[in-house]
This record gives sequence, C-alpha cells and structure tokens, in this order.
Amino acid sequence: MWKGFSTPSPPSSVVLLSLTIVLSSLLPLAAAWRPWPQNNKMNATDYVFEDSKKFEGSSEFVKLRYHMGPVLTSRITAHTIWYGKWERSQKKIIRGFINSISATEVPRPSVAGWWRTVQQYTDQTGSNISRTVQLGEEKNDRFYSHGKSLTRLTIQSVIKSAITATTKPLPINPKSGLYLLLTADDVFVQDFCTSVCGFHYFTFPSLVGYTLPYAWVGNSAKLCPGQCAYPFAVPAFIPNRKPFKSPNGDVGVDGMISVIGHEIAELATNPLANTWYAGQDPTFPVEIADLCEGIYGTGGGGSYTGQVLDGGDGATYNMKGIRRRFLVQWVWSHVLNFCTGPNALDI
Repeated sequence: MWKGFSTPSPPSSVVLLSLTIVLSSLLPLAAAWRPWPQNNKMNATDYVFEDSKKFEGSSEFVKLRYHMGPVLTSRITAHTIWYGKWERSQKKIIRGFINSISATEVPRPSVAGWWRTVQQYTDQTGSNISRTVQLGEEKNDRFYSHGKSLTRLTIQSVIKSAITATTKPLPINPKSGLYLLLTADDVFVQDFCTSVCGFHYFTFPSLVGYTLPYAWVGNSAKLCPGQCAYPFAVPAFIPNRKPFKSPNGDVGVDGMISVIGHEIAELATNPLANTWYAGQDPTFPVEIADLCEGIYGTGGGGSYTGQVLDGGDGATYNMKGIRRRFLVQWVWSHVLNFCTGPNALDI
C-alpha cells in the first residue's frame, strides 16, 4: 500500500501509478505519497489544457468503496513528534495549518472548507468523520534519538519512545488520536525523495504496544525540494519553469503542508487500512488523497496544478487558514465523484 510516483497524465484524465515497496518479508505494507513524477520525459501536453474540459479526476474508472472499517468520528487529536532540529517559525506554520482545519470562521476558500469534503465520509453506522481536528501534546526529539537515517520500522520505534518517555510522554489515544512524526531537513528516511515524501499506517502492537494511526512527513528542503516541495521548487529535469513563491516563506515547510493534509485526510478515512479505498487488495489501496495527487485547483492534472490564487505579495496558495495561507492538494469526493476543493470554480 505504499504509493509511489504518478507519471505525467494525458490531458484527458489523471492517471495514478502505484509503486509497492515491501517493509520486510513478514510485515504488511504502508501508504505513502509524493507530488511529483519520477520521469524526465515531460510532454508539452502536460501544460496545455482545453478550457472546455474538466481534469479533476475521472469518475468513470474510480471505484472507491467502503470496506466496513472505522473512520475517525470522534474529535481528532493530532499529537506531534518534532524529530531533529526545528525552528520556532517552522513549527508555527505547521501548527497553524492543523488549527485551521476546524476554523470555520475563516473566509472562503478555507482549510475548513477543504476538510468538509473529508467529513462527508462515514462509517457503517452513518456517523461522519469529525469536523474537529485539534493539536494535541507535542514531543521534541532534538538529539535524533534514533539517528539521522530512519527505516520504516525505526519510525515506529521513535513513536514508541515518545509514548513511553519518562518525562512528558505523549498520551495514548488509539480511538481518536493520530500521531505525526515530522523529520527535520537533515534526516533521511527510507525511500524519501526517491519514492515517497510521506506515508501513513498504524503501529504494530508487537513493536509499540498499541495500534495507533500515524503518519510520517519529511522536510525536503535540503534533500529533494524539487521532488517533495513542488511547486515551490521545480525538479532539475524541467527546463525554464519557475517555482511558485511559497505563501509562508519556507519552501520545505510549505511543501510539507500539502503532504500533511494528504496524510491526515487518509488517516481519518482509512486509519487501519480497511475502510475507504479503491482497489480489491488492501495492501494496494488508492485512497481519497491519492486520487487527487498534484491537483490544487480547477483544471488540475498531470503536472499542472490547476487554477490557484496569487497573493498580493506574489505568493501562490489555494486556501486560507488562521492568519496564514496554504497550498493544499484536493481530495476525492465520493458524493460528487471527482476531486474537489474550496477554491473550485464550479461548485
């Protein structure tokens, strides 16, 4: 259920390509995401879209189904692990995004408006995903307790250390909590930059002691901004294409925001890999954010972000938060049967 690169799509649809990577010969797979295709053969049609056609996903081929598992219907609490050295300003950007998910007073297009699409998903009792996402406890791991090169299993060990710490351990909240492990820009995680920018899964009781939904997202500023902070950085194989100006002045963190949104949306709708996804095999799921990779506005698809907003300072964004602006990819609506977001021009 690891997701890899999506190849540039023809202008008539959004084509998703999954890359599976085995954790080990005995362990299940986990979901992951990156916004840019690993492909140096770009086609000019990737940048050309007819005005008369929609490119926000194809309902004809998408069979998103409910598989009877749980969704996060109670107030969602995001517990954060800051792994490595983080600036105070960087933490404020990420906290601001999470706090904005429930900020319904923010004018349109808002992060809360984006979350309303996620809220449409229900469990077998008809209960919707919670409208409230709040910041929980935080844990700082400034001294790289597990080193600067992490495997996927090591990530679970970092989470275990955070919940079993002798001082200020993170609370254990398996029913409505989610755990965000955010790695600093000098930390390498297995397959980071080559296959993934972030992923989510759940911890193994045999390793951690509990089944806890979690996500990892890395800061790519030093290692691969063109791959994981697009469109605020552009891959070297794309000539003469200028990056967008990031809305909060930090390319790496602004790039992380969309990945964090992607993973939180999928954790809410598929926390234990048995709920909302497309495909027959739960080890190869296509989830609600996977279906909309790289789409940030109307007309988006392939390597084109779609129609987004240009701030007075030249920064690019598509939704507003609490005193901040963000660029966050859209998610799949099973009601509309296509990708959508609060800045859509046709809803």
